[in-house]
Amino acid sequence: MRTAITGGTGFIGRHLAERLGDEAIVVSRRTGVQIDDVDALAEAFAGCDTVAHCAGINREIGDQTFQRIHIDGTRAVIEAARRAGVRRIVMVSFLRARPDCGSGYHESKWAAEELIRASGTDHTILKLSMVYGPGDHMVDHVTRAVRTLPAFATVGFRERTVRPVPVADAVDVLVAALEGRVAEPTVAVMGAEEFTLGEAVRRIARVAGRRPIFFPAPVWTIRALAQLTEWTMVVPLVAKAQARMLAEGVAESAPHAPELPPELRPSRPFSDDSIRAAMPDGRFSLDDLRIVRAVG
Repeated sequence: MRTAITGGTGFIGRHLAERLGDEAIVVSRRTGVQIDDVDALAEAFAGCDTVAHCAGINREIGDQTFQRIHIDGTRAVIEAARRAGVRRIVMVSFLRARPDCGSGYHESKWAAEELIRASGTDHTILKLSMVYGPGDHMVDHVTRAVRTLPAFATVGFRERTVRPVPVADAVDVLVAALEGRVAEPTVAVMGAEEFTLGEAVRRIARVAGRRPIFFPAPVWTIRALAQLTEWTMVVPLVAKAQARMLAEGVAESAPHAPELPPELRPSRPFSDDSIRAAMPDGRFSLDDLRIVRAVG
């Protein structure tokens, strides 16, 4: 089964490409293909049976906007797949992507879902919870933060819950969907365990050998921090879209989507071993600042 992977050098796409091996065709800006270039996409998709549409961003930089990547990009993927004779598209979306919620990320992901649903192409939309693993934005950032800072803020005074998905489990689900083993056209994909965000951070800190002071912070301060780090950091400590996710919790889909059948659901726990496997080396430094990187 030959599969083209948009966003194939990104976090989830890269892990899927590693799993598929020679059957994967990696499509990304790094391979010279813009996500809204129909002709280039159609050429890349030629000879492929399926497309795993993993391309996405969690913040806007320059011309890399939610409109261009999520909406225009998905429209281009659908047309390119039609031209290339691709028989199935599997789209990676977010668990709480929905319309009219005030978040450009959530709304554009929902708009992309709707384009896939209306495409007439056989498809599966995977509404994923937070995904973690080597190279992620969850364990990676928390680890480096607790190694750098003596204190760590939790989001809001009423903690929300999360159901993180190991990237290996997310790839298992992607492969099942590509093979047509997921019956529902839209499914919610959540981790095997549910716990508060604070508990997740405490587990990561413990495995990292750190004991920071934890304190609750109002949601508005986390949003302000997100804006500040988007302006100043190469990869933000937290993006505005992520601040919204953490303030809401990431433990149930919105709107409702059915879960996977039991035999396909993520089963790996958020264990010390899985956390340790996702941990980066080092901590935050001046090299993480955009101005330093630009001068260098």
